Amino acid sequence: MPAAELVRQDQTQAVKADPRLIIPLDLPTRADAEAMVERLGDAVGFYKIGLQLLAGGGMDMARDLKRRGRQVFLDWKLHDIGATVEKATAAIVATGSCDVLTVHAEPQVMAAAARGRAGALGVKIVGVTVLTSLNDADLKDLGYGLGVEALVERRIRQAIDAGLDGVVASPHEAALARRIGGPDFLVITPGVRPGWAKADDQARAATPAEALAAGASHLVCGRPITAANDPRAAALAVTQEIAGI
Repeated sequence: MPAAELVRQDQTQAVKADPRLIIPLDLPTRADAEAMVERLGDAVGFYKIGLQLLAGGGMDMARDLKRRGRQVFLDWKLHDIGATVEKATAAIVATGSCDVLTVHAEPQVMAAAARGRAGALGVKIVGVTVLTSLNDADLKDLGYGLGVEALVERRIRQAIDAGLDGVVASPHEAALARRIGGPDFLVITPGVRPGWAKADDQARAATPAEALAAGASHLVCGRPITAANDPRAAALAVTQEIAGI
């Protein structure tokens, strides 16, 4: 069923943006991203800017979104030697362009990012555990001796030891992250697909309701919304599911 049909007409104005829903602006140019923000309007208040938009004005747009009262998730997935990650993190947080920044969940990388953030505690640093496009067979091909769940668990504990605020993990590992991290730990789950949407390239997907029930604090939902004929209606359909309407 199209997302627009899932939104009751008398409620499209009543439903407010849910701060737990993050929409990725994985679009080629800033103009494309601005057009998407315009189409989503008041239905969305939290946006993810990833690598695709980085070279197309992503940082400038992040600052503009912040000035307009939106929340911004910079999904840069920093990964380099510690000194470089520390300096890059410090440079990013100094711009005032984000609320959340990602790094790869390797101990030296996470510790360096925590140092680079220094006193900018308003910016949350989260570690990307295992990409949601990967499964156990993929990890074996990459040379890992652990399966997805065991590797995610190890990286959650390492993120806590490094002083990070949370992790990015699939909905399938959200309960594990919540159990280990506690009630205030950020558990950001990509791979969220409403029941009316395709799974696309996500190997470990779940519906919004399933992800939240498992322990997610925030949901990243992209193509089911941004590729819809009516993105605002699709966003409101997801918001209604989150709210249990």
